[in-house]
Amino acid sequence: MVKIAAVYTALALVEPLKKIFKEVFPEAQLVNIVDDSLIGEVISKDGPTKSVKRRLLMCYEIGFESGADAILNTCSSVGEVVDLLQPLFDKPIFKIDQPMAQEAVKMAEKIGVLATLPTTLGPTKRLVLSEASKLNKKIEIKDALAKGAFEALMKGNLAEHDQLIKQAALELASEVDAFVLAQGSMARMEKELASLTGKRVFSSPEMGVRALKQYFMGGGR
Repeated sequence: MVKIAAVYTALALVEPLKKIFKEVFPEAQLVNIVDDSLIGEVISKDGPTKSVKRRLLMCYEIGFESGADAILNTCSSVGEVVDLLQPLFDKPIFKIDQPMAQEAVKMAEKIGVLATLPTTLGPTKRLVLSEASKLNKKIEIKDALAKGAFEALMKGNLAEHDQLIKQAALELASEVDAFVLAQGSMARMEKELASLTGKRVFSSPEMGVRALKQYFMGGGR
């Protein structure tokens, strides 16, 4: 059985991702490693600090020491830390949002990046541009921040969280061909936003897990 250690910087995605693994990749044994102090520091310091990077390194080490065949980094705000730390390990660290970015640049030329945290906008935009560069494809990115949505989510106010995201999407809808949801916690809005805006909407959790399954079960190694 394949063993995957999912590393989280917040609690919001833990249960939804466990459900996705059960439905999409039941062959995997999932281990969850959570340090929900990380995202608070990333937000307050406007990006990953040295301390955040060291603690992520420890999380990855714990995951591999537990026997994991791969790490799944679930937080887009620290996705670029993966590039820094991957050379330290012989086994792969997957970014949950990379398959989403790959698919978005294949399908669209004008991409709207929606986020509920400012610290996620930059890394997600750079990831999308990086994937476009690999395809030698020129794209245009617009972004919108649903201010206050993440705070609403942390307070359990899903209605406010969802409404703020919908408002941000509508502001961009006429300027883009598709949307990328910068955070996994926004994935539950995918179908509703597609219906509301008439645009293709890409989210990371299920696409990330499907890519993991393809890697391990489809001969990707």
